[in-house]
Amino acid sequence: MHVLVISDIHSNLTALEKVLSVAGSYDAVWCLGDIVGYGPDPNECIEVVRGLPNLVCVRGNHDAATLGDVDQHTFNHEASLAISWTKREITADSQDFLLRLPETTIQKEVTLVHGSPRNPVWDYVMDYLTALRMFQFFDTQICMLGHTHVPAYWVESESDSKNNLVLDFQKRTIQGRVILNPGSVGQPRDHDPRASFALFDTENLTWELRRVEYDITSVQARIKKAGLPWRHAMRLHEGW
Repeated sequence: MHVLVISDIHSNLTALEKVLSVAGSYDAVWCLGDIVGYGPDPNECIEVVRGLPNLVCVRGNHDAATLGDVDQHTFNHEASLAISWTKREITADSQDFLLRLPETTIQKEVTLVHGSPRNPVWDYVMDYLTALRMFQFFDTQICMLGHTHVPAYWVESESDSKNNLVLDFQKRTIQGRVILNPGSVGQPRDHDPRASFALFDTENLTWELRRVEYDITSVQARIKKAGLPWRHAMRLHEGW
């Protein structure tokens, strides 16, 4: 089965639509959370995501905060402002969709979470030493997560630590136990402004990271029109 793996869309419909237009053929979509937050298109993004084929989606921290399940005051001020805006804008149907999202799930012997297998909604796995500690919290060969907005490929064996952060676009055959991050569709933070996603083959166990440019200026215009923090628009051009 060919799976499109996406994460951290963050209410950026333009980036999401671009990813879907270039991803090619796939049998299923696995979404690793944070459909909403930061950006101007929460309902539109949810509508698109919920219509994707054989969708499996977990809840992210911004999704949870929009529902009131996470205290938004634990976020920075500008992120909290965006959460308040999203709470006002989100429809009942969109809320219902987010409410039904699990915090973790297992598909095809792959553990799917937003943050980490230890704390699915909130943990950040930012470096190899943190990733190494996380292998004890899941039993499958593979764990896929998002949250950091930075693509990553971590291998359990410490001897492979030199390959702990893989940002190239080569198709890799997965060997051993790994933690994978497809990066962010709607708000990359690895200083590459292009939308990030991955393709996963469940039979051959291959993982391929991809990037694509999209119309950032149009998203910035919608952010400004919505009255959302301008910092969220500025960072899209630099990918930070």
